[in-house]
Amino acid sequence: MLNLILDDYDVAILAELQRDGRVANRALAERVALSAAPCWRRVRALERGGVIGGYAALLEPAAIGLDILAFAHVSLDNHHPESRAPFDAMVHAAPEILECYMTSGDYDYILKIVAPDMPRFERFLSETLLRVPSVRMVNTRFVLRRDKQTTELPLDYVVRRAGAG
Repeated sequence: MLNLILDDYDVAILAELQRDGRVANRALAERVALSAAPCWRRVRALERGGVIGGYAALLEPAAIGLDILAFAHVSLDNHHPESRAPFDAMVHAAPEILECYMTSGDYDYILKIVAPDMPRFERFLSETLLRVPSVRMVNTRFVLRRDKQTTELPLDYVVRRAGAG
């Protein structure tokens, strides 16, 4: 991914697309005070530059029967490539795992996991996650209530081109 230096127009486009990824180019151009063609070129450049990684519909898990949301802290026996490979393969193959982060601290990884109910979460835990030979320990936290969820990144910290936009 390129480390692009953006101008105020680029940042405004990103802010609008984070709020509404389905906005039509003409409406986006109006919102950021550009004409349609330059706005479209900027969006394409942001996509090619890796700033915009993709577009998606955000589903409500409970609305489709995924009532369990958990964060599993995972410790491995070691970090040798031959030990990590089966864990990495399991993470990428398991649709229940939404996100996986290698972390510092007491645990090696944090997994964000969804399941329809506790029996199926337990089945995933015992038949998938704990069957990976290098997994030493799993400590799970269940979400009781979601107080905030956003996909919008704070754009106040973006390095901007001087005098642009």
